[in-house]
Amino acid sequence: MAETRTGADGANAFDLDTYLKEVTREVDRALDRYLPSATVKPATLHKAMRYSMFAGGKRMRPALCVAAAEACGANRAQAMPLACAVECIHTYSLIHDDLPAMDNDDFRRGKPTNHKVFGEGIAILAGDALLTRAFEIAAQCRGWRRYSHKDVIIEIAEAAGSKELVGGQVADLEGEGKDLTAPQLRYIHERKTSALIRCSVRLGGISANCNRTQLLALTDFGHYVGLAFQVIDDILDVTRSTEQLGKTAGKDAAARKATYPAIVGLEKSRKIARDLTRKAYGALDAFHGRATALQALATYLLNREH
Repeated sequence: MAETRTGADGANAFDLDTYLKEVTREVDRALDRYLPSATVKPATLHKAMRYSMFAGGKRMRPALCVAAAEACGANRAQAMPLACAVECIHTYSLIHDDLPAMDNDDFRRGKPTNHKVFGEGIAILAGDALLTRAFEIAAQCRGWRRYSHKDVIIEIAEAAGSKELVGGQVADLEGEGKDLTAPQLRYIHERKTSALIRCSVRLGGISANCNRTQLLALTDFGHYVGLAFQVIDDILDVTRSTEQLGKTAGKDAAARKATYPAIVGLEKSRKIARDLTRKAYGALDAFHGRATALQALATYLLNREH
């Protein structure tokens, strides 16, 4: 298990690298169990699902789900079905986002995108299958005193639905080539990115049967971290190379998409990301020092370089 250790300056330093490796290993094992084998018919579909699922993702959303559960007193096993469910939804959204009709990207995580390997039709169906598999996985979790299976399914469906994740994608597409305002861009980011991150931490709390105060704190934390994540993504798109990112750099500018750097400039964008992360830290006060992993993850996401 990752530990909090005391550094030379006397401050507690959380070993996030070890923590992420442990969580990623456990999530990958669970996903391998939850997804059909590549030999199960139709084999092409299941190969395509597994291709994107095990393409080297950072597993940030599952890590946030697990860390939220631990902050509320649960263990990783209790959070694992929901952590895997959100990763299935995230991966489906990436497969569809990369399609020619959407962002038309050739690379994801340093590898050819799903449709480049399997064709557009199979890529669409692999995304569809991962989305529906997410609900199948989530339904396998046990109910809790405060939260029923119905609550869990509604939580996931709303975050992935027309008012949140899908709605954000629509607003993103419709905003291409237009001069959007900062509030309009924030609307897109809140839905396209922040909604699923917020859902991830809320599901972690739910898996721990958290109380209302804790759930509200996790909601605020996920909201602010999710927004900061997308602001940093906008910044990296214009400051890093394709090789560094593992996906096509500069595609937002090429598609004439509104981004924070385009609207307010790089330095103000960095300040916005820092301010959002500070608000996320503030939301963790409700846990009285028991949310070390969540705080470390917020810092990591703010300072990431790809």
